[in-house]
Amino acid sequence: MNCEVCHLKELEVHSEFEIQEVLRGILHTILFHRALGLVRPKDADLELFEITYVQCGDFEIEKKIDEKIEQFISWVEKHPNKKSQICLSFYEVKNKQASWFTNKTERLYWEQWYINLNVSHLPRTHSSKSHRSKVVVEPGENALEERSARRAALEASLREVLFQIIKFVNEKKDHVPPIPNQGGVVSYPYEITIPSSSESAFGMDMFKRMLQTGHPTMLS
Repeated sequence: MNCEVCHLKELEVHSEFEIQEVLRGILHTILFHRALGLVRPKDADLELFEITYVQCGDFEIEKKIDEKIEQFISWVEKHPNKKSQICLSFYEVKNKQASWFTNKTERLYWEQWYINLNVSHLPRTHSSKSHRSKVVVEPGENALEERSARRAALEASLREVLFQIIKFVNEKKDHVPPIPNQGGVVSYPYEITIPSSSESAFGMDMFKRMLQTGHPTMLS
């Protein structure tokens, strides 16, 4: 099976809140475009940016996304100042006869999205101690201006990524499998993979997946 792969533009983030906002916008946008059945679109506004994205309006999808984001943030806390990837994969489940008496199921991956983040933390507000008092040093005007400019750049880059998603789903359609006969809001089967505590394990997981699906078509 041909597996289409989309590598999204790398985004530089500097805080847990930025990670949450960026991943919510990206993951919900992808899943909305791969939702099936009766979908009730729900507009959602990002708090940090002047960006509105669309959710499927499905509680289970929202719950799974939030759980994965929290897991990723926990990983970031243990591995600060690193580049990392989150992989959102769509697949079909096929039954395969393992022996005369048993069957096993396998996942055939047909689409994978790589979300690339460069996580680097800004210096925290620090304190200056004396024998009599503790003076908290607040960010200066230049630091605030720099933060504002960086946040504006991140917003512009996030918009590019969201348009990249829309362009991909509009241009790449031939690989999408037939719609299963299910009612209600249904997404194609999917999984969200984050780096594990052992970074090599994440790499091996991606390698095993490529062996299962064949070498995917690499897209820029």
